Amino acid sequence: MHGNRNGKNSKRTIYRDIATLQARRVPIDGEAGIGYIIRASYDLPAVNFDVEEAEAVSVALQMIARTGDRGLERAAKRAAAKLGDAMVFSDTLYSSNWGPALPAQIDMSVLRDAIRSERKLRFDYRDAAGAHSLRTVLPVSVIYYSDAIVLAAWCELRQDFRHFRPDRMIGAHVLEQRFEGRGKALRRAWADVHLGTI
Repeated sequence: MHGNRNGKNSKRTIYRDIATLQARRVPIDGEAGIGYIIRASYDLPAVNFDVEEAEAVSVALQMIARTGDRGLERAAKRAAAKLGDAMVFSDTLYSSNWGPALPAQIDMSVLRDAIRSERKLRFDYRDAAGAHSLRTVLPVSVIYYSDAIVLAAWCELRQDFRHFRPDRMIGAHVLEQRFEGRGKALRRAWADVHLGTI
């Protein structure tokens, strides 16, 4: 009897933990009593770096600070700590952290999450001339230039790809509307036209 009670508590704990992971957007599919599976794209295979590859990763993680994206910078520090636990990183190479100013009103993590989850974004946009317009877009990519951050998206208003600077957005809301399964094709169509100009 005692063992059964523990078993039930253990199952409840597992279900609760999985629900917590799903709420944090870990891509786990399934339901209680049937089973769960984590999407293959979330789990990365073990990788062994040679010395120069390790140096390249070390410098690249430091250079993420240049994006001005604080969420990515925090993630880079976590990644460096995990990789540092598994292997020796070079302490002979460093990169400056100069980069574009972080957009004051926009959390870049929200934009990146909308791209990953293939959900539409809505925001009021102020262009270089100061004109305002309300945009609903299908976000496909973020480009980090040395002096600015740009969101590439399919704009429903213009029915074409457009580039938006987050520092010119006034509020950005992730909508419930999804464009699930279209993100990769949109990215490919955008890249065919625009990637060579970056």
